[in-house]
Amino acid sequence: MKLDGLVEGRLIKRYKRFLADIELADGSVLTAHCPNTGSMTRCAQPNSRVWLLHSDNPKRKYAYTWELVEVDEQYLCCVNTHRANALVAEALEHKVITELSAYDTVRREVPYHDKARIDFLLSSSDSALADAYVEVKSLTYLLPANEQTPLGMGVFPDAVTTRGAKHLEALMAMKAQGYRAVLLFCVPHTGIKVAGVADMVDPKYGQLLRQAQAQGVELMAYGAAISAQEIRLESALPLQL
Repeated sequence: MKLDGLVEGRLIKRYKRFLADIELADGSVLTAHCPNTGSMTRCAQPNSRVWLLHSDNPKRKYAYTWELVEVDEQYLCCVNTHRANALVAEALEHKVITELSAYDTVRREVPYHDKARIDFLLSSSDSALADAYVEVKSLTYLLPANEQTPLGMGVFPDAVTTRGAKHLEALMAMKAQGYRAVLLFCVPHTGIKVAGVADMVDPKYGQLLRQAQAQGVELMAYGAAISAQEIRLESALPLQL
């Protein structure tokens, strides 16, 4: 995924969830749209380097969207959660996600369980291969390394997620019907090398995630290569639950 024309600045503060004040290199200050509903733990520290994308749409109230942030002065992270599905779509097209590479048809936002819509429904001309229902989550919460936490440990979620719990229940229902059910963690953070669950943030989600795994829901995580010009999913990450 190309990111052409990003503008660099420094974060002053994020507020009201969807707004961020940014100081540009020339000293001017602007308000940008923050496309992230989570807590953005460790991804919204004041004075962090950030990168913005400008829109020419005259109907937008805020012309700039916050795309990237530098975490701990060394890692790049994409904070625009809307990018996750697009990154996965590209990865599926280019057969980067090896566990799902046998499918030849990809459909998006297909209605399924309890009036929900699945991010991706994969099917194959091979009738022996069950359709795969794939739900995508953006994982960007890098834990500080200490005696209990290894370097590079990232976890999901960064805030209590009742919506995420409903998605797990839907995936379990599809698995019970004989389909493949997949929860795919898209990890657009160059500092995260292992993916896990944030029990300290949402213990109910952690419990449900392990239940889903025990019932056959497949858990996958893929990390990304990120620069100020491009993001792409690159390789599988280990899971530690």
